[in-house]
Amino acid sequence: MFKQMTDERVAVFVAPGLEEIEGLTVVDALFRAGVPCDTVAVTPERQVTSSHEVTIVCDRSVADAGFSFDDYAMLVLPGGIPGTPNLRACEPLCAALREFAEKGRALAAICAAPSILAELGILEGRRATSNPAFQHVLAEQGADVRADEPVVVDGNIVTSQGAGTAMAFGLEIVRHFLGDDAAARVAAGVVLRDWPAAE
Repeated sequence: MFKQMTDERVAVFVAPGLEEIEGLTVVDALFRAGVPCDTVAVTPERQVTSSHEVTIVCDRSVADAGFSFDDYAMLVLPGGIPGTPNLRACEPLCAALREFAEKGRALAAICAAPSILAELGILEGRRATSNPAFQHVLAEQGADVRADEPVVVDGNIVTSQGAGTAMAFGLEIVRHFLGDDAAARVAAGVVLRDWPAAE
């Protein structure tokens, strides 16, 4: 049962061809922690098929009447191919990412998706990581690439490497909203034994 622990809300953006683990693991971690979260389709249709042909029915669409990015405290980008290029092609989303970055609001991206933040100029001079195949994009756009770190937090921006780091990524998002104890509680609940102790 969901027990809400904050009034802040997260949007996880879902594009055709996403890596479903990277999106849904974040949703699961936030649910367990009590952070409200919506899956948001970047297509007018709320039903979206992942790169592995898993069908996801999203809570909302960016095309819905009354939809506003400002309803959210953090925007989250899962990776995947062609999910990442499909996210990049969503002009309202890219405009919102730029606006969030300019205002110091929270963003998170995993796998190939940090390349979107890099191409928008958001990662210049920032510590970040991504799937190894996309780290050159981050470097070319001026990011301080942490090639071997599964998750990198630089202020209001969280980036991560891929499906295998999705739970750690989700836990850092939990930590952003609710702190170390909440993240540790979720980690224990999913038997993630190598989750780092609070520093």
